[in-house]
Amino acid sequence: MKYLALALLFSTSLMAASPEVVQYMNELSKTAKAENSSFNGFDVARGKEIFTSTHIGKQGKPMACTSCHSTNLSSSGKNTLTGKMIDPLSPRANPQRLTSAKEVKKWLKRNFMDVYTREGTAQEKGDVLTYIMKN
Repeated sequence: MKYLALALLFSTSLMAASPEVVQYMNELSKTAKAENSSFNGFDVARGKEIFTSTHIGKQGKPMACTSCHSTNLSSSGKNTLTGKMIDPLSPRANPQRLTSAKEVKKWLKRNFMDVYTREGTAQEKGDVLTYIMKN
């Protein structure tokens, strides 16, 4: 019963993503389980923590995902380094978000490197994507 509820919650949150991004999320889930046998699904709260916490980024300055994307994922953001405007991350506000797995992978890798100076784990990526889908 517990797993059915988790699967339902997970599938409901994925409605904001394209089928190819849903497939990518399934791959991340399998990888996260292989890396950590106690993995029990992606979590919005963990995703929010990853997205909002501040770290010394690759430029040697404090940075969070919110530094460029803001705390309101339905609003536009602005790249703090280039000044370039960033369209809203929320798929509800921007239907173009989470439509291409290739783009999602590219930007997750780049943004984790910018903020965390490392590539995110499968669980971290899945948690962040789950957080974005819920906002």
